[in-house]
Amino acid sequence: MTKKPPRKKQSSKKKQSSPFRILLIPITILAIYYALNYDDPSFNLSSIGKDEIPSEYIPIYKAAEEEYGVPWYLLAAHHRVETKFSTMKSLVSPAGAEGHMQFMPCTFVGWSHPSCSGLGKGDIPPDQKTDPAVIEKYGGYGVDANGDGKADPFQMEDAIFSAANYLAHNGAADGKLEQAVYAYNHSEQYVEDVLYYADRFVEEEEENTGQPM
Repeated sequence: MTKKPPRKKQSSKKKQSSPFRILLIPITILAIYYALNYDDPSFNLSSIGKDEIPSEYIPIYKAAEEEYGVPWYLLAAHHRVETKFSTMKSLVSPAGAEGHMQFMPCTFVGWSHPSCSGLGKGDIPPDQKTDPAVIEKYGGYGVDANGDGKADPFQMEDAIFSAANYLAHNGAADGKLEQAVYAYNHSEQYVEDVLYYADRFVEEEEENTGQPM
């Protein structure tokens, strides 16, 4: 994700999850996984989505949706566009974006980190990159989703929840999907690609006539 320093809004504060809610995240993921594997009729997924999205990731997308209000299929689409569901040979881009959801280090840790400038590669020590206290201090979007004490863009739950956190704070939780996707990567083609996959993954839901799928 290529990200320039965002304009700060004085009236907006980032959502902070309580320790209790963080502990509930793994439980929520397991509950969604159970529901999916027992054919929960309330879960609408297109046939294309079933073919393309690795089933083990869907509970994580859904848990992140529950936490941040960002549609699960938008997270899946970002994952598809960024790293082809983490199947790319390297999870570090030439520009320096890292992990499953391709965060620039300064976006993950926070643009107020003293080493951050330009496109956001920065020169952040490895131990600071995954330290939730450091991320909170510098206003980053990294999330310790699995409660192991680290917010790691190379850890699947952390990466997806961090993406949901970022997208939520850029409008996705309020239905401003195009705006949020553009904030993630300032490219009209990127926005088109992400929304294309997001639509494909739930197109049958939109065509649903009311009968359970």
